[in-house]
Amino acid sequence: MTPEEIWEAAGPAERLLAGVARNPAAPVDVLLRILADGPVAARMVLARDRVLPGPVVDAVVAHPDPRTRSFFARNPYADPEQRARLVDDPDHLVRGHLSREPQADDVCMPRPLPDRTIVRIIETYEDDHLWELNRLVSPGLQRAMTTHPSAKVRCMGIGRLSWESLTPDVRDALPADPDPEVRKAAEASRRRYERLRDPDAVREDLPAHPCHTHTHLLMYGALAPDVVAASLPRHAWLIARNAGVPPETVALLAAHPDPKVRTRVAARPDLVPAERRALAVDPDPGVRLALSVHPALSEAERAAIDYEVTQDRSYCHNPPYDPELLPDPEQVRALALSAHPLLRRRAAREPHLPADLVALLADDSDLGVRVLLGQNHPDAPAALLLRCFLEYTGCDRWHLTGHGNFPRTGLARFAGDEDPAVRRLALLDPETPAGTADRLTRDPDPQVRADAAGHPRLPQDRITALLDDPELGHRAAANPALPVATMYELTAAAGQQAP
Repeated sequence: MTPEEIWEAAGPAERLLAGVARNPAAPVDVLLRILADGPVAARMVLARDRVLPGPVVDAVVAHPDPRTRSFFARNPYADPEQRARLVDDPDHLVRGHLSREPQADDVCMPRPLPDRTIVRIIETYEDDHLWELNRLVSPGLQRAMTTHPSAKVRCMGIGRLSWESLTPDVRDALPADPDPEVRKAAEASRRRYERLRDPDAVREDLPAHPCHTHTHLLMYGALAPDVVAASLPRHAWLIARNAGVPPETVALLAAHPDPKVRTRVAARPDLVPAERRALAVDPDPGVRLALSVHPALSEAERAAIDYEVTQDRSYCHNPPYDPELLPDPEQVRALALSAHPLLRRRAAREPHLPADLVALLADDSDLGVRVLLGQNHPDAPAALLLRCFLEYTGCDRWHLTGHGNFPRTGLARFAGDEDPAVRRLALLDPETPAGTADRLTRDPDPQVRADAAGHPRLPQDRITALLDDPELGHRAAANPALPVATMYELTAAAGQQAP
């Protein structure tokens, strides 16, 4: 059964016990009793959906039920070192879930497993567990894979990287690698690279029908003039991304009738001044916008372009940064001081932005700049984070509330807001009045009602009444203000033996 099916199949008593399992105030002995004898829905919530005390982690890792261990393998709240204890689990299901990234929720972003655990997975897991592993490899391990002591890690490193991205020393050493599988992988990578650089080989390998290989070759392969000519009518958009096409082809693409093609061409670094001038006055606003951030333009040239930056898009978290590939500070400063909002947005994504630029961009006129700064900088100020939440409605909006600087006090004033997401803010405030929390348990929005049922200032009689509510009972059981005695009673009612 999937987690969704497990939850749908759970009865009221099981769901109440799942609420207790998620309750941050639940005593360790209650959690251990649920883990030992509780129904699968309660064990699922306990192992997957919360931070666990050390003794409970020990019990989960040693639990006889592989489903329970697999739930912990995908717990985004768990410390990666805790999850890594499952790396040698005997069950295929547990190993499979450990080799995938845990599912993030509205606030919690999963953290990667330790490098040594990833190496252990590569060395010992079945191939069908490795297909999603690429997302879990840290930048540091990725750099070291092709020279790693483990042959299996070297093989995977060769598969992850293109031949041309390997350093000359690595390329020279791989043909003499002591492991035959590494030598085989290196030779295959080299041959793929050489064929990609050979126009005759690309012509020979190019499928007649659209597919992944067709797209890849047109975007990255060395294209002979006849291949370009044959492909331009239908596939100009792909060729516009090909860095190796000659200047005469770039000129043709820059004048292509499809604005999507011209938009792609506008991002090419090899545009000559005449092409940049033509695209700067292109009749399509998307083309002009794409050209306006071209690295060869001066600030004055950008300002002369009639472009418009819209606010109708979503802004999301960046992937983790590679500390060895940090951007040049002066380049970042130039981006932050640019008059172009899209360039300032690039600067706002940098988590190492200095304090003076954080202060500057926190008051930027562009919503995208402010939101990206709030989502990506560890020192984003509280006032900025709250302002971003109130003004931005795109993806990762609620993630802003998980920032360490997001304000918690003073949010009760939003309890009557027309936006249900803003009303939820009132339930982050520990000082929200009991009557307000009580009222919000009857809110028309289901997420507001759920949050209100778990607010610690909810009156005790309301918490008790909600335990019988089919929708909110498990939320009330997770309320930290629930009396411990009631937690014991609920475990007994679910078939547990009370202490």
